[in-house]
Amino acid sequence: MAKKSVTKKSKNGLTHADLIAMYRLMALTREHEMRMIKIHSQKGLVENPHQCIGEEAIGVGSCYGLRKDDFVTPSLRGRAVFLTRGVSPSVLMAGAYGKATGPSKGKYSPHHMGDLEKGIIAASLLIGSQVPLAVGVGIALKMIKKTDQVSLCFFGDGASNRGDVHESLNLAAILKLPVIFICENNRIAVAMPVEKAVSVKDIASRAQGYGIPGKTVDGNDVLQVYEAVQEAVRRARAGEGPSLIECKTYRHRPHCERFKETRSKEELEFAWAQCPIKKFKSYLFDNNILDEEKSAKIDEEIRAEIDQAVRFAEESPFPRPEEIFEDVYAHGVIKGGRLCMR
Repeated sequence: MAKKSVTKKSKNGLTHADLIAMYRLMALTREHEMRMIKIHSQKGLVENPHQCIGEEAIGVGSCYGLRKDDFVTPSLRGRAVFLTRGVSPSVLMAGAYGKATGPSKGKYSPHHMGDLEKGIIAASLLIGSQVPLAVGVGIALKMIKKTDQVSLCFFGDGASNRGDVHESLNLAAILKLPVIFICENNRIAVAMPVEKAVSVKDIASRAQGYGIPGKTVDGNDVLQVYEAVQEAVRRARAGEGPSLIECKTYRHRPHCERFKETRSKEELEFAWAQCPIKKFKSYLFDNNILDEEKSAKIDEEIRAEIDQAVRFAEESPFPRPEEIFEDVYAHGVIKGGRLCMR
């Protein structure tokens, strides 16, 4: 992204405080992920970490400008989404430990968990299956609630080839649903390079087949992501229907921490050179929004916050065995032949 002078409020409506807050969320996500790697390597975790290191700009940039009453359905690398939506690092870490104080109360893998109070829809373990869920939310918002809330959905380049993803795009387009589809193209699905699995250069170009806007952005540039998503949100709130945004990025770790790295040293060095946090930090420094003293203070605060998160997780209890029968069924009433929540 070209350097530009940033006044108290930039053209995208973000203040200096907003920009620093976005940087802090990205750095907080990175520290949370790095600490999980360390703990997992030393003594293991209940969670098999699927890290979003290198992809922090997508979750933060997409979710920072949302309203509290909007909904998001993350992919399995959604830690930045959870933190940006207001889930505390302590609760997230407790989830990784499988503790009762985690969002899923120790019953669900944290990288697929949800938190309805924060507008986060829990996803299925099947790759890409969160996309139809997000469309279902869009149907509810438009046809039942009749509000201008929006539904954001995240999925990877590997999931982009699934049938239910295309069916979801098609249905959302037909019904003009307020759904923003965000493809986190980190260029490799487990170990399959995107150029060997996807027939087009830009996944966003597939939007043409559904008659909706499609845009490809630098997923390592948090401001590009923010601006693209905010434009899609504006369209959705105005009743103009869905958009497909492809964020090209690179994950810096293996598919999960139990897998060996399959990429070359040169490829990984290239990925680290594109680090979204370093990129945004340089932007803030160049525009006199952040300096060494403020940056060091943020780093210190974040380390303390993650230290507290680890203590909270380690001191929290595991769920009681009898809790396995709780939160299994939804309680409601039958109206018109269907279950309605109370």
